[in-house]
Amino acid sequence: MITTLEEKPHIPAAPRKKKLPGWAVGMLGVAGAIALLSTTSYLTGFPQLTSSGTTQTAVRLALPILLAGLGGLWAERAGVVNIGLEGMMIMGTWGAAWAGYQWGPWAALVAAFVFGALGGLLHAIATVTFGVNHIVSGVAINLLGAGLTKYLSTLIFQPVSQNPRQSPPVPAFDTYSAAGLADWLGELEQGQRVLISDVAGILRGLVTGVSPLTMLTILLVPLSYYLLWRTRFGLRLRSVGENPYAADSLGVKVYFHKYVAVIVSGALAGLGGAALVLNPGQLSYLEGQTGGRGFIGLAAMIFGNWRPGGLLGGAALFGYADGLQLRSGGETVLGLVYGVVILLAVIVVYQLFKRKWFSAAAAIVVAVLMYLLYYSLDEIPGEFVSYAPHMVTLAVLAVASQRLRMPAADGLVYRRG
Repeated sequence: MITTLEEKPHIPAAPRKKKLPGWAVGMLGVAGAIALLSTTSYLTGFPQLTSSGTTQTAVRLALPILLAGLGGLWAERAGVVNIGLEGMMIMGTWGAAWAGYQWGPWAALVAAFVFGALGGLLHAIATVTFGVNHIVSGVAINLLGAGLTKYLSTLIFQPVSQNPRQSPPVPAFDTYSAAGLADWLGELEQGQRVLISDVAGILRGLVTGVSPLTMLTILLVPLSYYLLWRTRFGLRLRSVGENPYAADSLGVKVYFHKYVAVIVSGALAGLGGAALVLNPGQLSYLEGQTGGRGFIGLAAMIFGNWRPGGLLGGAALFGYADGLQLRSGGETVLGLVYGVVILLAVIVVYQLFKRKWFSAAAAIVVAVLMYLLYYSLDEIPGEFVSYAPHMVTLAVLAVASQRLRMPAADGLVYRRG
């Protein structure tokens, strides 16, 4: 008996929404940030928010955070949590000072790279080979880095500088500026025209007093993206961080890729330490000079959703908060609070448009509290100003936590077979 099937009408699939490419999202974010700062500067009367001096300081202070964050990115994309970035940065600061005062800034970079890589190697041996819990190993490296450098400073620096907590002065890198362009942007900045002067001040800060270390650090962002997302090696390394057992079954050398990632992670954190030592306002090793920037680098990496472009934005944000409080003090930081109120107002409108009533109500409450803080104070107390980057870190992570996706096997203790 022959049966016939009734033909069903073809229902076309709903068209997928096109997403903006990452570079377009980044450009929109930069434009939005400049517009927000320009509006805040105009309404509060604080031109320091977008001045070239503030931008220059922010760039220098963002470098160690960016390098530490890149280090965390390499390790965690291979499935290894690197809480020890702070200790590796400390080792990098000591190595940079030790080599720098004797042989110059390029030797400082090489030594910081090597010292940080040694810290990464130790973390890899503990976590990958012996299966130690990643957090425990990272905390141990932080303690080891602080203790080891203190001992070495007493042994080597004290006879030279007469201070066990400080190294002799380290020679600085030569800096470069786009002379004609910087002069023209300076004239526009001095004109104090809304938006135009703000953009000119920011751009002038980016093209004035640029060191080779700044250029190298910025270059490492697209280089890391290319190596991790556009090469066979990067695909294998990321597969190790997502599912090491499946990667092993396909012939990927899981242990090898984890070792490479964690050693590179430590080396980048060490370079972050060198960025602190070679900062024009520092030019020496000081005990405790990292100031938790390894942890802030981890926060920038999480803010960037474990991707280099987002990490760059997070490092810029934290570096800007740090630079603003160092250069302008509590009064200007209070002006930034007004900018947060404006940003929250935009978020409220967006959440209402999306019919997310609870999120909109929460944003309104926070905006009102921030405005009351701005209205009731003449300036942020000095005790709180120095913690501006840390408070920004907490606020950003609280806001960004809803959209994050870490590597699936991040922190997993892997054993073959």
